[in-house]
Amino acid sequence: MKKGDRKRRILKEIKTNKFLYLMFLPVLIWYIIFAYVPMGGIAIAFQKYSVVKGIFGSKWVGLKNFQTLFADPYFFRLLKNTLLINIYGIIFGFPLPIILAIAFNEVKNKHFKKITQTISYLPYFISVVVVASMLIQFLSTEGVVNGVLQALGKEPIFFLQESKYFRFIYLASDIWQGVGFSAIIYLAALSGIPQEQYEAATVDGANKFQKMLYITIPCLIPTIVMMFIIRLGSVIAVGHEKIILLYNPLTYETADVFNSYVYRVGLQDMKYSYAQAVSLFQNVVGFIMVFAANKITRKLDGTTLW
Repeated sequence: MKKGDRKRRILKEIKTNKFLYLMFLPVLIWYIIFAYVPMGGIAIAFQKYSVVKGIFGSKWVGLKNFQTLFADPYFFRLLKNTLLINIYGIIFGFPLPIILAIAFNEVKNKHFKKITQTISYLPYFISVVVVASMLIQFLSTEGVVNGVLQALGKEPIFFLQESKYFRFIYLASDIWQGVGFSAIIYLAALSGIPQEQYEAATVDGANKFQKMLYITIPCLIPTIVMMFIIRLGSVIAVGHEKIILLYNPLTYETADVFNSYVYRVGLQDMKYSYAQAVSLFQNVVGFIMVFAANKITRKLDGTTLW
């Protein structure tokens, strides 16, 4: 196709669907302003950034901030905590939405199904601040949990002051808050399975377990693979809001992750360049993980994100 023909074709496409493009325009503007323009801030990871001088006036220091990061005595603690929280989240949290979606799919009572689905995904819409406040109240020495322990003759436990409990508390609350909403994706995939396959399996004498094993799960595999690839992209990043609200110096040993460290050194200590270097390191590792996982799954079964 010639360059002129291509241009005319694009202009004709825009003219034909001008209202659709006008509807898309606010989304495009939002992404440009809030997603692409801020990428210029990556430059400060290679500078000794000064708020007064700005990006264009600050001194360039090359990879010095990254050298400082890898030499930081807290680096391996941050890496360990971030990886462990994400790995535990994948092991215990990733399969639960799949199981829940399959369970909902097997429920025949429509009213019961709607009620349980609503109950399961409502926690997703609760603010992180509210969830953290609930945890602090429930797990305090005078909270519900310790009240039950004392009624059983046990000594109260300082859950949020002992580092050994933090990962469990964080992961349990995270799974509770997100499992129902995540199941919606798999329910959408399940709704696309042709009912004729189940009917044919019934004629062949297959029971519910066999239908699930040979029809439901194989049809879910492409969705599972794509969600797993996306999840790997954040394997070295943990949502910092809840951690910042719950942790304290006594639990840094198991609670401190890269994102919470960026918050402390960037906003509290005002080491903007160093904080940006830590953030860029996370993003690069996440991109490598997603790219590698996508390439592996493409060779294994052809399922890819791009």
